[in-house]
Amino acid sequence: MSLSMLTQKSLSLFSAVGGWRTVAEGVASRALFLVAYLLTGKVLTSALITVGGVFVFAVVRLCTDRKVWQPAIGLIVVGVSATLAGSTGHAVDFYLTAILLQAGGGVLFLASILVRWPVIGLVMSTVRGERLAWRRDHQQRRRYYLCTTVFLAKFTIATAVLVPLYMAGTVIPLGIAATLLGGAPAAGVCVYLCWRILRKDLPSPRATAREAEG
Repeated sequence: MSLSMLTQKSLSLFSAVGGWRTVAEGVASRALFLVAYLLTGKVLTSALITVGGVFVFAVVRLCTDRKVWQPAIGLIVVGVSATLAGSTGHAVDFYLTAILLQAGGGVLFLASILVRWPVIGLVMSTVRGERLAWRRDHQQRRRYYLCTTVFLAKFTIATAVLVPLYMAGTVIPLGIAATLLGGAPAAGVCVYLCWRILRKDLPSPRATAREAEG
């Protein structure tokens, strides 16, 4: 499979789960709550502003993409976060869902490594149409383990940073850390590193050309 084919399939999968708009909305919702809280100083008001902002995003998404589940998931996550913060009156509780997602992701990725079915291997085999052929290829299987470990490190670092900030009740550092470590910036770094690792097992352009000529 050529690099261009892999890129196209990866982008198709990325688009299927929402693409850059979903990434932007995820970052915006956490940042919006933090900004609203800094301006108003009121947890419930900030939570309602955030829910309203995400609702607008969802309506725009529904009108343009005609997809229901993507905006629905965003609304549910933000709704749960806003409910937690509004019911307790503590701004830090808005980011509790982010902490739980990071911790849960870490457990999932670690478990997949321990049972020798790395998550990235399952995802990329679907993208590449390999099915289970990758499990018979030692080099490719090792790369999938390495990519899964990259994400595991991200989840572990995020959880290790977010939990103490949450326990300390420091809203501003927690909001910034949740946006960066629990959101698109850290995930983007992981995706780039995985792309660098996985592209090594792709045939070179010359090899692809020779195969086409043959």
